Amino acid sequence: MPNYEKIGFKPADILIPEKADMTAWSVVACDQYTSQPDYWDKVRSFVEDKPSTLDMVFPEIYLSDDNSARINSINSAMDKCIKSQILKEYKNSFVYVEREIGGRRVRHGLIGAIDLEQYDYTAQSKALVRATEGTVIERIPPRVQIRIDAPLEMPHIMVLIDDEHCDILESIDKDELEKLYDFDLMMDSGHIKGYLVSNTDEICGKLEKIVDAQGENPLLFAVGDGNHSLATAKTCWDKIKAGLSEDERKSHPARYALAEIVNIHDESMEFEPIHRVVFDVDPEDLINAFLQAEPSAKIGEGEGQRITAVYGDTEKLITIPKPSHTLEVGTLQRFLDKYVKEKNAKVDYIHGLDVVRELSADKNRIGFILPAMDKSNLFVAIKNDGVLPRKTFSIGEAFEKRFYLECRKIK
Repeated sequence: MPNYEKIGFKPADILIPEKADMTAWSVVACDQYTSQPDYWDKVRSFVEDKPSTLDMVFPEIYLSDDNSARINSINSAMDKCIKSQILKEYKNSFVYVEREIGGRRVRHGLIGAIDLEQYDYTAQSKALVRATEGTVIERIPPRVQIRIDAPLEMPHIMVLIDDEHCDILESIDKDELEKLYDFDLMMDSGHIKGYLVSNTDEICGKLEKIVDAQGENPLLFAVGDGNHSLATAKTCWDKIKAGLSEDERKSHPARYALAEIVNIHDESMEFEPIHRVVFDVDPEDLINAFLQAEPSAKIGEGEGQRITAVYGDTEKLITIPKPSHTLEVGTLQRFLDKYVKEKNAKVDYIHGLDVVRELSADKNRIGFILPAMDKSNLFVAIKNDGVLPRKTFSIGEAFEKRFYLECRKIK
């Protein structure tokens, strides 16, 4: 019997629709396309009245001060989905996933349940499951409102493992497994296949070996995507467990959160930079303020960190020979956090270069284009330095993100 507490991960009772239009059912992560309402309008037009996770998640573009009506609608849609019995439950299982991206890469993943007792998102955490980037505490309360009374969860969370020998996910023989789904994702987002893994002990045993090999304070899982969703699940669990006995805490469904684990050494894994667009500012004033904050910085070619600023028809390369942070994103973010607060401005985090340039074309906006991080440095950096600056990297572009598909009861 595997020691699930030792690895912070276990099989789950996973729900997947039967006899549904799976392309309409499966929708991209709610934290994508946050400045592009037309994307979500197209999704709604495509889904129409078909069963869909669109009705059971809260796209962040719609978050406001009063979210109660939409939250009530989400919970009602979940209840309706459960009562309609379109979901089939696969007990004590993993789901092995192959996601085709851009017609040229395949990402291999495994859906299971992360133990929230083994997860800590604080900066200097030594937990088995750790955040990769800084968690914005202010982002958690509205997400708690969404999850706390929800009967179901649907994950867009992706956690990374450092399996350099590719002995866990890559060794799964899909030809011996029952296929659960096989369909095209909406909005030209690729293809996905899922397979039932009912014999879970071998996988858990291999995860235990990784833990054993690390010794003190092992780091098994680093959250690659959906950290605020996992932090929200953790916050909800801490609220719920306060009213439970020790025995009840061990098996309560809210103790866990569905997530997809992916090997950082998977050939499909490409770390993309997350660029910035700042709204409601004077671009020239912002650049001058940044040059003052980083005394070694200058406009033009040179040695050091390189950040490209774009606004209107203007594009400027900024080089920083003696930066205040070891990563370009840290140097910029440290400045922006202070500047936007003083100017009452807004920052959005963008994955595509074309979108950055499009959004930065308007007056009183400026975009910053950042380089990508070397993925092989991720686990070492977290162990040595703790969490990285907020929005340091992205696992692919927006359309490559995990789509909502599998579900689990959390009440």
